[in-house]
Amino acid sequence: MTTHAPNTILTDLVTVHKQGRPVGLYSLCSAHPFVLEACVQQAIQDDSPLLIEATSNQVNQFGGYTGMTPADFCDFVKGIAHKFNFPPERLILGGDHLGPNPWQNEPAERAMDKARRLMHDCVVAGYTKIHLDASMQCADDPPGPLSAAVSAARAAELCRVAEETFAQVDPGQPAPCYIIGTEVPPPGGAHGQEDQLAVTTVVAAQETIDLTHTAFKQRGLDAAWERVMAVVVQPGVEFGNATLFEYNREAAADLSHFIEGYNRLIFEAHSTDYQTRDALKALVEDHFAVLKVGPALTFAFREAVYALAFIETEWLAGRKGVELSHIGQVLDKTMVAKPGYWQKYYTGSRASIQLARQYSFSDRSRYYWPQPEVQQALARLLANLEQYPPPLTLLSQFLPQQYQRVRQGVIKNSPTSLIYDKVKSVATDYAYA
Repeated sequence: MTTHAPNTILTDLVTVHKQGRPVGLYSLCSAHPFVLEACVQQAIQDDSPLLIEATSNQVNQFGGYTGMTPADFCDFVKGIAHKFNFPPERLILGGDHLGPNPWQNEPAERAMDKARRLMHDCVVAGYTKIHLDASMQCADDPPGPLSAAVSAARAAELCRVAEETFAQVDPGQPAPCYIIGTEVPPPGGAHGQEDQLAVTTVVAAQETIDLTHTAFKQRGLDAAWERVMAVVVQPGVEFGNATLFEYNREAAADLSHFIEGYNRLIFEAHSTDYQTRDALKALVEDHFAVLKVGPALTFAFREAVYALAFIETEWLAGRKGVELSHIGQVLDKTMVAKPGYWQKYYTGSRASIQLARQYSFSDRSRYYWPQPEVQQALARLLANLEQYPPPLTLLSQFLPQQYQRVRQGVIKNSPTSLIYDKVKSVATDYAYA
């Protein structure tokens, strides 16, 4: 019988947290190179592990919206880690919302077949943190929300595939740890203008655990159940296009106390983007010990790029031999030409939609940075400000925090360093938590 290594970073996290120490881990959900590079640097600075996850929409056997398969994504992330000499044993790869999500418009069995293949490919590629999420309704499912029992059964079926695949991989690969459950509203941020957000009830959380446990047992997955480390719930944090739902620990108190009754389970909180560092710390203390973050990091990247674009215009417009990047206009023009990633999320007047395309907390612009014309404009911006470093006066105006850090000698006055530091300002809040 093949013996595999335990997933010590994740299992130790749960063990230590259950012993009463408020430790946690943030999960970086992004495939953006600048974001990944900044967070690798942050993890080196913190001497901490780094958990990087890809959703089933981002990365799948058909390429997802990044164009990467699970194996491609693994190589991509490991390449970035190697670039900065990040210890490979501290890198954890995960799959988020692994299930039929990308294929909801297809009949359930066909969508599940594709989800099974995705699960197989993720385990082979080396993903060791697996979020089992089959909560979405497929084309031939009955109208209305998918029943919790069906969702649990499909999740267990995907776990079966993961376990069977894992039995065939390199013995040195750590055993996968599983996350069950899903959050409300769906991944990617709230779409409407809700003025309140319901915290998952204790009854709903208990039902998720019980139904999933039963479905595991029915499939002989008792060993896999021992590696279920967390349940995804809604602790009352979310973001929309221009709205934020702040964490209220009193509202989540019953849910927080509930999980204390389990020796091996913690909570995973999605959509924690834009929470204050004190709120993030409170979440971890309240047993929402895995914090997912994605759009807040690409939002910070976009802020840094736009700030540099304003500096470029003030500093270099009219300078002989310099062609400006016009990065903001290029990005927006690309979004208008290819509206698939934002059109159903941004509504209202023409002006409000234009504002959302540029500045929404949901940051749908993150899907457009890989476009060739946007990459070309970004490269021009970086080259211009590398050749002509911004004067301190303009740094003070447009990137005041980075201005101070340049003055202190902490970072260089180069566009790449300024962007990294802006992204790391978000990662440091999660590291603090």
